[in-house]
Amino acid sequence: MATSEEAAEAAEAPQTPAATRGRVRFRRTALMAVPAVALGGLLMTLTAQGVLANQFSISGMPFTITADRLEGDGFAQYGSLDEMIPDSPNQGNTGGQVLVAVSAIKTARITNLCQSVDLGGVNLVIHAGDGKDPVTATDLTTDSDLLSGDAAFDNIEIGGDASTYKNAGRYGKGNPGVFGQQADHVDMTHVKQHNYASTALKFKLPNLRLSFDSKGC
Repeated sequence: MATSEEAAEAAEAPQTPAATRGRVRFRRTALMAVPAVALGGLLMTLTAQGVLANQFSISGMPFTITADRLEGDGFAQYGSLDEMIPDSPNQGNTGGQVLVAVSAIKTARITNLCQSVDLGGVNLVIHAGDGKDPVTATDLTTDSDLLSGDAAFDNIEIGGDASTYKNAGRYGKGNPGVFGQQADHVDMTHVKQHNYASTALKFKLPNLRLSFDSKGC
């Protein structure tokens, strides 16, 4: 058995290659450190790369979405890495990659939707679902780096491997090792998202209006 002096010397000794070979690559470490969306005080940690990162190359121009209410059945959320085309003029200091939280909903209903993108001094603005009928979507996903609102979940599971998720349909699962959360039902009010991508299998927008304005959503 080692003496206390020997144990202290061992603790101070430099690490060998064998001791350091378990270290992960920088990109994975960065993904593990990114804080996810805070909804009603709920926090999670994002890891690894989600499946949506390979769906299409993002433009790198973020857009804003606001809504009075977003309600959905079948919810999942996990981390992802969205990528721009090589040498995109919009990459700035990102290196063409953006860390996002993917929120996936199997069937969604959105009340008073506003979407806007800044085109450089003028905003392209879309309004829909502010009449008697809400916007509806199937297999909806949004890739956000900021999201706020008040949220309530039914039967939520936090900390599972997102590759095993089934609640949120087509894009409701991440890669193996992704830390995520899923729920049977989600109900969010005062929604605001800063997004880089969004997809849906079906998207119905009652009372759709498109305009250009000096102000966004």
